Amino acid sequence: LVLLQAATAAAADIQLKGARGETATLSATEFAAMPRVKFTFAAHGESHDFEGPRLIDLLAKVGVPTDKPIGGAALANVVIVTASDGYRVTFGLAELDPATRPNRVIVADKSDGQPLRDKDGAFKLVAEGDLRPARSVRMVQSIEVRDLGAAGR
Repeated sequence: LVLLQAATAAAADIQLKGARGETATLSATEFAAMPRVKFTFAAHGESHDFEGPRLIDLLAKVGVPTDKPIGGAALANVVIVTASDGYRVTFGLAELDPATRPNRVIVADKSDGQPLRDKDGAFKLVAEGDLRPARSVRMVQSIEVRDLGAAGR
């Protein structure tokens, strides 16, 4: 029982890594205390109201500036979201910037006002405006920012 509780607690954490190696572990309690947004997302013939913090706000914990529009060299940064089953998706950092595009990308912990279903895990990434749910990563485990521009310097 203790091992099961420890595994469940670990699954409710998100590992964050910044472009310069900054790291943070966000617990479910810390996650729940962050500012939240809610929007409706349709997938597989069903619509649900998802709620959680914006992904860009999570990335602020590992050095991504949120006080000004993303520009310059940061436009070469990508964000990699990895699920516990190994599924991965990427976003350009500018896609997450509200000064660049209106559609929000959140990491949800609630759907229709309730905790996510077991099959979605504790956290699910949802990209407002996506026509298909392919980038809606369920069971989010880690999020990493990589500076692709650094390779060309």
